[in-house]
Amino acid sequence: MGLLEGKRGIVFGVANDHSLAWYCAQQMHAQGAQLAFTYQAENLERRLRPLAESVGSTFIRQCDLSKDEEIEKVMGELGKEWDSLDFIVHAVAFANKADLEGHFVDTSREGFRLALDVSAYTLTAVAQKAMPLMKNGGSIVTLTYYGAEKVVPHYNVMGVAKAALEASVQYMAADLGEKGIRVNAISAGPVRTLAAMGIAGFREMLKVVEQKAPLKRNVQAEEVGKTALYLASDLSSGVTGEVIHVDCGYSIMGM
Repeated sequence: MGLLEGKRGIVFGVANDHSLAWYCAQQMHAQGAQLAFTYQAENLERRLRPLAESVGSTFIRQCDLSKDEEIEKVMGELGKEWDSLDFIVHAVAFANKADLEGHFVDTSREGFRLALDVSAYTLTAVAQKAMPLMKNGGSIVTLTYYGAEKVVPHYNVMGVAKAALEASVQYMAADLGEKGIRVNAISAGPVRTLAAMGIAGFREMLKVVEQKAPLKRNVQAEEVGKTALYLASDLSSGVTGEVIHVDCGYSIMGM
């Protein structure tokens, strides 16, 4: 029997077959989970739908997480198909490209608001609307990055947004623990995703991590997925409010 046999979860943030969210979904499906998926805009449906259908998903809906009414609608529709929800994977982040270049101090007010809303607040928004379905407790897993802890070139406002996301994980874990809902984050090392490749100097980042990480390599997307599987399963039943680094040890190094 798989680790998630009989469990049901919804995955936010699969953009294509290189998305970390997709690697999480694959690991969960392989261990027996039934999955639902959402996509942010219509142009992403053609990429997501065949992937979702390949793991047997029949619930594929558009949902712009910056709009509370869309989250509420999706959770309402999901509640008509499933009597409960066991886990959530939140892998959603965005910042204007202009705000990832130059100096952080030049971040525009609107750029700051947008990055914090999409990359951090959406986790809270999803939890609010999902709680009625998580009647048996469960697990919420989100994705973060080391740029929340230390300055990473060209990460800028996204680093601030991820710091807010990590703080949100702790506060939500404290709030939801009495409901049996655990909330954790995975701080993944750099992985060749579509979003990551848009960060200036990303290839240099891969080289630095490979040189300095204790394991002398970059993390593989499958390893991030396996950690999400662990956090969604009962193997991590006593773990909440944590940021787990999956970065081949890079984050422990001082120099």
